[in-house]
Amino acid sequence: MTTPITIGVSACLLGERVRYDGGHKHDRYLTCTLGKFFRFLPVCPEAGCGLPTPREPMRLVEEGGRVRLVTVRTRIDHTERMRRWCAEKVAELAAEDLCGFIFKKGSPSSGLFGVKVYRPGMKAKRGRGLFAEAVTARFPLLPVEEEERLRDPQLRESFIVRVLAYRRWKELVAGGTTPARLAAFHTAHRLLLMAHSPEQCRELGRLVAGANGVPPEGLFARYEALFMKALTRRATVRKHTRVLQQLAGCLGKRLTPEERVEVAWVIEEYHDRLVPLVVPVTLLRHYARKCGEEQLLGQVYLTPIPTELMLRNCV
Repeated sequence: MTTPITIGVSACLLGERVRYDGGHKHDRYLTCTLGKFFRFLPVCPEAGCGLPTPREPMRLVEEGGRVRLVTVRTRIDHTERMRRWCAEKVAELAAEDLCGFIFKKGSPSSGLFGVKVYRPGMKAKRGRGLFAEAVTARFPLLPVEEEERLRDPQLRESFIVRVLAYRRWKELVAGGTTPARLAAFHTAHRLLLMAHSPEQCRELGRLVAGANGVPPEGLFARYEALFMKALTRRATVRKHTRVLQQLAGCLGKRLTPEERVEVAWVIEEYHDRLVPLVVPVTLLRHYARKCGEEQLLGQVYLTPIPTELMLRNCV
């Protein structure tokens, strides 16, 4: 049985009543859709550090150049209490084999982007929640996102692609850090990397080509950092089109003239945003199977995510 892929999630998003007002922010996309494919690890920093539910709301305030976590009305400072808990929690999470984390937008503890940091007599600036800051500092390569941004189809696909890629990387390392295994991993991910960052794909290729004689620890650490960084780059229609054309070129004369015309036409339809990415990818995967192109079928690009999530179905 395959070990489930673990993603940390702000507990309120899973329907747990842990918010300051005693309520929750249940996100049904997470529980009803992503929950079929991932194991969720709920975390609520406020409840975790011992604060009651319900409780007085808190916010981030900059004082003397330091960001503090204080209650809105009574001005009670919970900064050190929260930071101590965060340090303990991220140490625990290191044993959980996390492959991603979904945070609650705007939370002074868990907000990932644009959390308001109030400054006396000045306009509020944007910052990051204390727990989200601790997680990203401890796990800099971990795929992270906020629940509201997952409503954007491209951001949603990007996050899940990174989660699954990170899981495959972990499995690679667990199976042995040899240059041959790294080369096979890179070959399987080459087209996916090209769709995100052609430049870093080439840099990774050069790293793999010069792998012999390089200590495995340094080689794999360098590859991992570049690999995850490349996948954070946005995969655009233009880059996808180039990858699709490469795939079509690899099939080459194995296709009939009519099939080559069909493939070229569907790729052009995608380029002009008339059909979603799933259409040319499905067609190319079909012809790769028909032609017995096992090397192409081994490309993660053709099946990077569960088809049931329909992440490539948006134009």
